[in-house]
Amino acid sequence: MIPTLSTIPLLQLASGDRLALQVYRFRGAKPGKKAYLQSNLHGAEISGNEVIHRAIGFLRELDASQLAGEIWLVPVCNPLGVNQRSHHFSSGRYNIYDGKDWNRIFWDYEKTGEEIATFARSQLDLEPEAIIENYRQKILQKFRSLQAEIEAPSRVTYGEYYRYQLQSLCLDADYVIDLHSSTNRAIDYLYCFHSREDSARAFLLDYGILMNEYDGDAFDEAFLKPWLALERELSNLGKPIQFDIESWTLELGSGMEMNPESVDRGFLGVINYLASKGMLNVENFPRKETEIYPIKLTPKSRVNKYYAPHGGMFKTDISAGDYIKAGQKIYDILSFDKVENKSELIPGFAEAGGLVFDVARNQSVNQFDYMLSVMEGD
Repeated sequence: MIPTLSTIPLLQLASGDRLALQVYRFRGAKPGKKAYLQSNLHGAEISGNEVIHRAIGFLRELDASQLAGEIWLVPVCNPLGVNQRSHHFSSGRYNIYDGKDWNRIFWDYEKTGEEIATFARSQLDLEPEAIIENYRQKILQKFRSLQAEIEAPSRVTYGEYYRYQLQSLCLDADYVIDLHSSTNRAIDYLYCFHSREDSARAFLLDYGILMNEYDGDAFDEAFLKPWLALERELSNLGKPIQFDIESWTLELGSGMEMNPESVDRGFLGVINYLASKGMLNVENFPRKETEIYPIKLTPKSRVNKYYAPHGGMFKTDISAGDYIKAGQKIYDILSFDKVENKSELIPGFAEAGGLVFDVARNQSVNQFDYMLSVMEGD
């Protein structure tokens, strides 16, 4: 298949240079679902770029008859963020103009005040396919009403303009996959919303965080949260439905690097997921183990982050992927006390057992700086 490429202008710099999004669209010979994939929303998180590069190459080798529906891919979805530098280091997590996290800015239909319960009551006699189409048009209509503000002579901030352009690519999708990495040293895992646990197996990742709390500002949340709200309202009215609408964030290893194993897992998972959804008809997919793949999902409420109780140099023999026990020493802080004129190693101990999945890159910590995260449990 040959993709259709389009370029969406984003920002003209003072130098006259322009930043833009590049979108690859693959359309199958058969009608079907729409999948949207993006990477690099946080500029230093680049494993997903190679995953999408490989996915584009994979899809190019297929015949259009092997794809039902369409797949949209955006390999560098935040060109301003990916170009941010401080000395040798990529930052790109925060918008340097307003300080906001690039993944905490998105438009959430549920927050607009639209009466979802009223809409749900009007759909009780309809089949799920009709409800999906009606609700999708309602969301799109509300979103498009923002266009006048975006194009007004007074303009808006870049953050508002950027989120409008990015979300305009995916709000009519059925499946959204946002590829990230950790800012630190980390394992591969995903974020999963409640009631989508079975679908999570298709990514063939060993670990995930189950989203039992979310505010709708992140990209995956802003897409799926209105659909979860509609499911909840319909269930309250005695019409329980789970729509075939999903969104995912995959965390593929560490930031500022493209770990080959993380890239391999991400690519395999994406292709297997799309095949499991019936979009791709390719040999050996979906994998036989998909339906029973033993992913371990930890509720977000059981993720514990450790912050430095003292300033100093953070030392640990613990790595991402290690299991720890309650009471186990997990770090030392080499602290220089200028009041008492002494230096000492101050140990820290695990509050509970579990899997260490993220460890800070920077071993110089101020008091209250982040050090590591644990998925607590057996």
